[in-house]
Amino acid sequence: MAIATTSIPDLCTAARCASRRLAAVDTDVKDAALHAIADALIARAPEIIAANQLDMAAGREEEIGAALLDRLSLDPARIETIVAGVRTIAALPDPVGEVIEGRRLANGLDVRKVRVPLGVVAVVYEARPNVTIDAAALCLKAGNAIVLRGSSIAAHSNAVLVAIAAQAAVAAGLPEGCVGLVAGGGREELAELATQNDTLDLIIPRGGEGLKAALKAVATVPVIYAASGNCHVYVDASADLAAAERVVLNAKAQRPGVCNAAETLLVHKDAAAELLPGMLRLLGEAGVLIRGDEHTLALAGDPPGAVLEPATTEDWETEYLALTLAVRVVGSLDDAIDHIGRYGSGHSEAILTRDAAAVRAFQRGVDAACVYVNASTRFTDGGEFGMGAEIGNSTQKLHARGPIGLRELCTAKYLVEGDGHVRV
Repeated sequence: MAIATTSIPDLCTAARCASRRLAAVDTDVKDAALHAIADALIARAPEIIAANQLDMAAGREEEIGAALLDRLSLDPARIETIVAGVRTIAALPDPVGEVIEGRRLANGLDVRKVRVPLGVVAVVYEARPNVTIDAAALCLKAGNAIVLRGSSIAAHSNAVLVAIAAQAAVAAGLPEGCVGLVAGGGREELAELATQNDTLDLIIPRGGEGLKAALKAVATVPVIYAASGNCHVYVDASADLAAAERVVLNAKAQRPGVCNAAETLLVHKDAAAELLPGMLRLLGEAGVLIRGDEHTLALAGDPPGAVLEPATTEDWETEYLALTLAVRVVGSLDDAIDHIGRYGSGHSEAILTRDAAAVRAFQRGVDAACVYVNASTRFTDGGEFGMGAEIGNSTQKLHARGPIGLRELCTAKYLVEGDGHVRV
């Protein structure tokens, strides 16, 4: 196993050497390595849980909050879910060598555009130790070496998980250095990692706006931002209100500490009087604090069914990652689209409607990686999309957008074959 305690350049150099060998490894060897990792996770589950309990105890002592504790926590069920994700990735088609397009030119040259590994991918993430294994499995299957830099909050969990993954992968035939962990350190260490131009091909940060801003300030290595999710659910005038209640409750309360949870509910004025009193009561029963505009507060009922506070502009801009929801009544579909365009982060947005014209207008007007019709934003996930696990959800437009899976961890190469051809 490679764990950096002093030298990030050495760790990245080892990953670069491993990547050259890994790019030529056959699919069956990579798949066997993933199954070996899965088997090792099961066998060493008590060790993983013991390490995680140390992180959980430290998190409680530091009062990191319920949402972060939920993201940090590992138990037998979550370990089984991680293992299932690794095996799912092993079963997916290998993207390496896939022909994207091919043709014979007029001059007789045969040209094929094929997928190839990126090389060395660094993943920087916060308090979600499951990302350690998800990211490693995806990168290895796509033929990439990986350098992981997790949060200090999950230091014990990540150290054990990387040790297990690296040892199992190498024992199964993958090159030494294919999985590495940057341990400890702060912003200076992040800056050092983000400037390893000679050895890193890509950095993927998975976290909030603070992490995104920190990397933007220093990174010279290319970055795909898998960052914040200020997601909205808009209930249109024609929506099925019973379905709207189910979707909104799921989008907000099913797991509030994740990036695809809804942070703002927008309701058309013609649906507000019928929807909001019951909707707010259901949200209140789920423990959700409401930050509402004046129309929402007026429709809350007496007594109100939830704890309500007046919303400010800051609430429309906030990714709470907690049981807090901003609620606004809007005058039209266009107002909802304008609100999302101003405050959304480009992650996941949903409309609830039975109007086909409203569907088309929302799909065309909302600029986000994932746009939903009559469905919860919680589906934005590589596993849910049939991609296996994901490293994150890209909110930018180049080179990947949406869930970052196997194909998004590849680049392309043109293979050109001739028969003594020369250009004239």
